[in-house]
Amino acid sequence: MPTYDYLCEACGHELEIFQGINDDPETKCPECKKKKLKRQFGTGAAIVFKGSGFYQTDYRSESYKKGAKADAKKSDSSSGSDKSKSKDSSSKPAKKAD
Repeated sequence: MPTYDYLCEACGHELEIFQGINDDPETKCPECKKKKLKRQFGTGAAIVFKGSGFYQTDYRSESYKKGAKADAKKSDSSSGSDKSKSKDSSSKPAKKAD
């Protein structure tokens, strides 16, 4: 259920009311008790997407996923040999004896 913003045209009181989409708008102001309460345009009923699952790549076919896994395995095996080379070249020089 959304939260709607209301404004009283008589006294200027602003408030938020948590109500269903199909509920009738409130008309009576809780402050001045006049029937001048109006629902603000453009508020409430907002959709908020949280979490993953809203990207095009999250809905790929099974064949695409299998191909991506195969590519990942190829890149992992080739990068593993590069890592061993970089470790050898980055070794520290021997300390000099005083």
